[in-house]
Amino acid sequence: MRTIGVVIVVIVPESARRTYDNWHFAPAVQHDGLIFFSGVVGSGDSAEEEFRDAWASLGETLDAAGVGYEDIIDTTIYMVELQKNTAAMAKVKDEFIKAPYPASTWIGITELVIPGARAEIKVIARKPK
Repeated sequence: MRTIGVVIVVIVPESARRTYDNWHFAPAVQHDGLIFFSGVVGSGDSAEEEFRDAWASLGETLDAAGVGYEDIIDTTIYMVELQKNTAAMAKVKDEFIKAPYPASTWIGITELVIPGARAEIKVIARKPK
């Protein structure tokens, strides 16, 4: 973690160091009690494998920020072929996200920055007191 001034903490788990250095964006930043996470994509042969990998990757950054899936208060999921992939995403999401559920928005899109990726997951979490 690196503090900018006294207000923003940049969170970069070691697994995301190359992305931070090469693409020039933080996997997450903390301001006051909120942590804003950049979108994550996964990899895998099937939609379920790809989505599970993305949620697991998000978990590494959650851990580096000192929070867990239970601290997520908002999710935004950008998905290629939304109708086709919704059931797989819902199934996998429920492996990671438990009640009480966060706010959530799912948006259908035509493509993502990673060629062939089916979904990108972006969340906001709270730092427990």
